[in-house]
Amino acid sequence: MDTQARVTQVIYAGIDVSKASLDVDTYPVSATKQFPNDDAGCTAVCAYLKSLSVCLIVVEATGGLESPLVALAASKGLAIAVVNPRQARDFAKAIGVLAKTDKVDALVLARFAEAVKPPVRALKPEEVLKLDAILTRRRQRIEMITAEGNRQASAAPKIAKQIDQHIGWLAKRLKEADDDLDNSIRSSPLWQHKAEIMQSIPGVGRVTTTSLLADVPEIGTLN
Repeated sequence: MDTQARVTQVIYAGIDVSKASLDVDTYPVSATKQFPNDDAGCTAVCAYLKSLSVCLIVVEATGGLESPLVALAASKGLAIAVVNPRQARDFAKAIGVLAKTDKVDALVLARFAEAVKPPVRALKPEEVLKLDAILTRRRQRIEMITAEGNRQASAAPKIAKQIDQHIGWLAKRLKEADDDLDNSIRSSPLWQHKAEIMQSIPGVGRVTTTSLLADVPEIGTLN
């Protein structure tokens, strides 16, 4: 019976994105896990959440730090929604789990996913291809920067200076790829869509989904 319950249980996930790490938690059963915020970490997060058959993932908009993860997750068919930090914080206050100076964590985002269920729309095939192309270009530039850094460590001073200049050039190209990725996500109809929502969230009292979900951006899934 317990096994059957685990199989049929609907699982929601939240991801707290920072520059260094991706902190994952789930709801209604909490299962915390941390990954590095890099290409390998994003890939591992997606594989982990797929293995749990998570039905919906919520992350906060963090000025672009979330974009590689969101793009990869969406391109792999995971349902992931990007929400406004203010809305996540209002929700946390409403359910009484956030003090004035506390940070909205992954578990709160998972609970937000379960309570609010921001709608997720399917990405078109061409949108997936576009995200994949940008992610591939971005990954290639990271690999080139890493390779040049390794060469620089043992290079003669003159060559090391040339390598340093090349790394600087590559870093600018990487920034361009990051900007392209963020802009592609933000300019999509999914990001700009305003959710059609219920009048209230069960268990949140007087807080309405209208106030929590005003202008919530979304990222779609292939499912």
